Amino acid sequence: MLKQELRKIYKKKRVELTATERNKLDDLLLIQLQNLAFGNSIEVLLSYWPLVQHCEMNTLLYTRYLETAIPGLKVTFPLVNLETKEMQAILVHDETDFVENEYGIPEPEEGDEISAEEIDLVFVPLLAFDKKGFRVGYGKGFYDRFLKKCREDVISVGFSYFEPVDAIEDKNQFDVPLNYCITPFKIYEF
Repeated sequence: MLKQELRKIYKKKRVELTATERNKLDDLLLIQLQNLAFGNSIEVLLSYWPLVQHCEMNTLLYTRYLETAIPGLKVTFPLVNLETKEMQAILVHDETDFVENEYGIPEPEEGDEISAEEIDLVFVPLLAFDKKGFRVGYGKGFYDRFLKKCREDVISVGFSYFEPVDAIEDKNQFDVPLNYCITPFKIYEF
């Protein structure tokens, strides 16, 4: 299937889930994440704020779990430059204020930038993914550009309420595959 078609289908599928169903699926995703052993290699995480209007997975739940499981974990959130289409990782803490950008995405109001090379683990938003680890995002390319700046050994993880499609037919040379995609019942490794 083509990205545009997948975006339409999976946005609709997520919206059709009830809040109770999403909460249950988020709990199952967390259990799967707990089964993924990262060892002592994770010091810096790039997470993101789940968008309620898109019925996204509760990445804050997964971020809090990792903060508990990995003492001293540094957590960053993205800050995008809409003109340059670039993304920065901003270090956050409990008192960090978030403000919505033009897309309605909460971003850290202030904080220190952490270079892409320092990031060990990236939670990557997606609408759908395929059996080779390629994903369909929201179409702006922020994460693909950011991941290309990260170290080769950075771990990228996506979360999906749904299983993969066979293939995304119109992927291109700029698309960066995930290392893992976690669904409520399985962890896919690529």
